[in-house]
Amino acid sequence: MPDPRVIKLADVLVNYSVAIQPGDWVLVRGGVPALPLLTEVVRQVTRAGGHATVQLTHDAFAEAFLKDASEAQLEWVSPVERLMFNEMDALISVRAVENTRALSGVDPAKQRAAQVARRELMETYMRRSAEGTLRWVGTQYPCPAYAQEADMSLEEYENFVYGATFCDKDDPVAEWNRVHAEQQRLVDWLKGKKEVLVKGPNADLRLSIEGRTFINSDGHHNMPSGEIFTGPVEDSVNGWVRFTYPAISGGREVEGVELRFENGKVVEAHARKNEDYLLSQLDSDPGARYLGEFAVGTNYGITRFTKSILFDEKIGGSIHMAVGAGYPETGSQNKSSIHWDFICDMRDDSEIWVDGELFYKNGQFQV
Repeated sequence: MPDPRVIKLADVLVNYSVAIQPGDWVLVRGGVPALPLLTEVVRQVTRAGGHATVQLTHDAFAEAFLKDASEAQLEWVSPVERLMFNEMDALISVRAVENTRALSGVDPAKQRAAQVARRELMETYMRRSAEGTLRWVGTQYPCPAYAQEADMSLEEYENFVYGATFCDKDDPVAEWNRVHAEQQRLVDWLKGKKEVLVKGPNADLRLSIEGRTFINSDGHHNMPSGEIFTGPVEDSVNGWVRFTYPAISGGREVEGVELRFENGKVVEAHARKNEDYLLSQLDSDPGARYLGEFAVGTNYGITRFTKSILFDEKIGGSIHMAVGAGYPETGSQNKSSIHWDFICDMRDDSEIWVDGELFYKNGQFQV
C-alpha cells in the first residue's frame, strides 16, 4: 500500500491544483524516483475522466544528451514537445532525481544553448498559462537525493514535504483555501499601487509596479505554495541586492550572489562560488539581465532552507526575485530563455515600503 499522504497529494494535484475535467489531455511528467506518486496521479486523472500521457525523466538522460550533443542537436526541438505545449490542457510535473549534481560537469555553454532553443516553448507555456488555456502544477517527490540536500533523513524530509503541502491534514484543500483568503487580502491592498522600496542590510532597491498585477499563489501552480508575486516594470529597477541563500541551477550551487541594477538591467553581478556560471546565464539573451518576477514568501510553515527553490522561495520572511522571463498575467513583458529565482532573507532590520506606506517589516506584513 502506498503512503496515504502520497494518495492525498495526488488527489490535491489532480482535483484542486489543475481541476481535471472529463476529456482533458493531461501530460504527467516526472522523474523515475517519483513512480509511486506518478502512479497515483495517473489513477486520479483517469478517475476524473482525463487522458494521461506520461513522460518519465531522469538526470542521467539529461547528462548523456548535454555532454555528447552537437550544436545542431542542442538547437533541435522535438515536434512532439511542440504539439504537447500547444495542445495539452494540463501539465502535472513532479520533480525527482537520484543525483542533484548530475549536470555539474556539463559545459554551461551547452546548457545555455539548449535553453535558448526551447525559448519558444517557454513563451508558449507562459502565454497559455496566462490565457487560462493551460493549467499546470509542479511539485517535488521526497526522494533520498533531496533529503540529503536538505540535511535530513528520508523520513524527516517526507514529513517536511507532506507538512508543507498540508497532506498530513484531514482536509488539505481547506487549508489551501485558508491560504488563498489571507493572501488575497494582501493582493487586494496592493492593487493600484505604483512603487516599491526594499531597504535593509541586504538590499537597497527601488522598482515600479505601476500597471502590474500581484498574483495570489495558493497551490494552483506550485505545490506547496505560499507567495504573492508580480512582474516589475522592466526598466524601473535601480539599486542593489545581496541574496542570502545559495541559488541552485543546472546542477550548480551559486553562492553569495550580488546584483546591481540600473534602469532595470543587471549591470554588475558577483558570486562567491560559481560566478562564471552566473554570468553565463545572465548572458543567455537580452532579457536575462532584467527582472521577470518580484515576490514575497508567505509560507511561515517552511522554516528551513532545503536547497529546493520550490520550497525555499516560499519561506515566510523572505523575498525572491527572478531574472529572465516574466509571467504575462502579472503584466510583465520581459522575455528570456531563463527564469532563475534568487532568495533574500528579510527577517532582520529590513523593510518594504509601497507608495510611502510601510508594507512589510522584519519578515511580517504590516497592513
